[in-house]
Amino acid sequence: MAPKHFVAHLLITLSFVSGFSQSGLNDFLKPSDTLNTSRRNAVIITETSLAGLTLIGLDQLWYSDFERSKFRTINDNDEWLQMDKLGHVMTSYYVGKVGADVLNWSGVSEKNQLIYGATLGFTFLTAVEVFDGFSEEWGFSWGDMLANASGTGLYVGQELLWQEQRVVLKYSFHQTRYANVRPEKLGDDFLQEALKDYNGQTYWLSANIHSFFRESKIPKWLNVAVGYGADGMLTGNYEALDRALFPNQNRMRQYYLSLDIDLSRLKTDSRFLKTVFNVINFIKIPAPTLEINSKGKLRFYPLYF
Repeated sequence: MAPKHFVAHLLITLSFVSGFSQSGLNDFLKPSDTLNTSRRNAVIITETSLAGLTLIGLDQLWYSDFERSKFRTINDNDEWLQMDKLGHVMTSYYVGKVGADVLNWSGVSEKNQLIYGATLGFTFLTAVEVFDGFSEEWGFSWGDMLANASGTGLYVGQELLWQEQRVVLKYSFHQTRYANVRPEKLGDDFLQEALKDYNGQTYWLSANIHSFFRESKIPKWLNVAVGYGADGMLTGNYEALDRALFPNQNRMRQYYLSLDIDLSRLKTDSRFLKTVFNVINFIKIPAPTLEINSKGKLRFYPLYF
C-alpha cells in the first residue's frame, strides 16, 4: 500500500472511531432511523476539516522533502508487481466505507450514502494523485486512478447489487529479510515495514459464505479468502540499473487460499464492540493457508500472517 495513502486512510478512520468510542454510549453509536441534521452537519464539518488538514500535512511533511515540478504523468503499472496498486484499491474501498458508514449513522438516505459517502475515498485519493503530479519524485498515475476507482466500485457495486458487503478487502503483513537490505526504501522498524515493504504484505478478497448460502448452517461469520502477494522485490522495477544495484532479486507472485472471520458479523449487543469490530475488520485473521507461486511451488502454512 502506498505509505502516504495508507496513513491518510488510518487518520480518517481513527478520527471517526475516536469520536465514537469516547462516548461509550450505545444510543450514541446507534445509527439514526431518520435524518439527524446535527449528526450530518458534524460529519460534513469533520470530513472537510480532516481531509483539508491531511492534505496540508502531506504537502508540508511529505512532498516538501522532494522537488516540485510541472504537472506530469507517469506509467508505473509494472512496479512492485502491482502490489502498490492493490494498496490504492484497498484505501479507496475503506475510506469510502467509512464515509458511507458515518452518513448511515447520521440517518442519510442510502442513495446519498453512496453518492457522497462511498465516493469519499476516490475523491480524496484523486487530490493526493494531483499532488503527485506536481512532484518530481512521483507523477500523476492513471494506473493509480484506475485502482482508486476499482476500490470505490467494489463497495458501491455490492451495495447496489446486494445491499451489503459480501466480499470485503483485507490486509495482512509479516516481516521479511528484505527491509534489512534496503531499510531506506522498505522501512527500518515494524510500522514502517508494514507500510513500505510490499514483500510482506498480502491483499485479500474475503467472501462471506453464509451470505451466498442463506439456508445453510455455516456460521454467519465464516469467510473464505483468496489473497495475492509478491516476494523478492528490492526495487519497483527490475530494469538494467536495478539488476546492477540489486542483482539477487528473485521476484515472484504468490497466490493464497485461506479461511477468515468477518468480524462485523459477530453477534454482540454492544454498539461499541460492533463499531470496533467493524473498524478492524480490514485485518485478515491468521488461519491455515495454501500458497502457490509463479515459480510453480506449492506450500501450506498452519497459520499465515
